[in-house]
Amino acid sequence: MARAAIHNRQDSLERALNVFWQKGFHATSLKDLEKALDMRPGSIYATFGSKDGLFQESLERYARLALAELERTLNACDSPLAGLSAYLRQLGGLRDQDLPSRACMLVKSLLELGLREQVARRKAEDLLAGMEEYFIARFVAAQEIGELDSGLDPVRLGRRLQAEVMGLRAFAQRDIDSAAVHALAEDMALSVEALRLNSVAEAL
Repeated sequence: MARAAIHNRQDSLERALNVFWQKGFHATSLKDLEKALDMRPGSIYATFGSKDGLFQESLERYARLALAELERTLNACDSPLAGLSAYLRQLGGLRDQDLPSRACMLVKSLLELGLREQVARRKAEDLLAGMEEYFIARFVAAQEIGELDSGLDPVRLGRRLQAEVMGLRAFAQRDIDSAAVHALAEDMALSVEALRLNSVAEAL
């Protein structure tokens, strides 16, 4: 019984995530959530506390899923920079996927939320900062194995990569041909590969 309850809660959270990701916090009404979750208002509040609480849990789940996907891609590659390049190429297929939105949910939330939603806005900010730290850690790891010049700043590289990922996802949100997104992602991946020291790149 407990397992079924946990499964039902996670299923409801996944449905809520998709609605919030597509429509945003303000445009998502309680009626939208009732329909998507197949739950009455009282049940939604009893399970998640409030619309804001449900939204914050959705942000956390989105970030966990995004990080897990990033880790799977990196772990399948033989070096940190190769993994980051593979991740960028993977993002090139955004318009080939059936997603609630191609833009990052965290970025959309950061741009949408105002003073009245400071807690949720801070949540989105913190989750984005966590992703930035992950990118930075990959560049640090690349330096530690001699794949990346030790004179380069991994913090700046990590922040630049995050900004590029944000931009790529926003670009993919436009009504634009998928080939254009793939080409842009390829250019970005090549710029990461260009950072690799020749001796290490040849050995790999």
